Amino acid sequence: MGALTEWNSLAPVAGRSRNQGSPLLYFLGFVFVLFIGILIFCYIVTRRANPVLLDAHGNPVTQSSDSSHH
Repeated sequence: MGALTEWNSLAPVAGRSRNQGSPLLYFLGFVFVLFIGILIFCYIVTRRANPVLLDAHGNPVTQSSDSSHH
């Protein structure tokens, strides 16, 4: 009977902690959302990039067929 009384006195504490949530879960959720946000930001920035090809001397390479006479 003593074990049953002890179990009943601990039951509300376990139920309350299940509904409260852990600070670690909130922190991990924040890190997850931050990481996904950084990935989306990098994706958008790289899509807007306009790379320019350079030759061995650092001059921009034109895309025309006239410059391929080497």
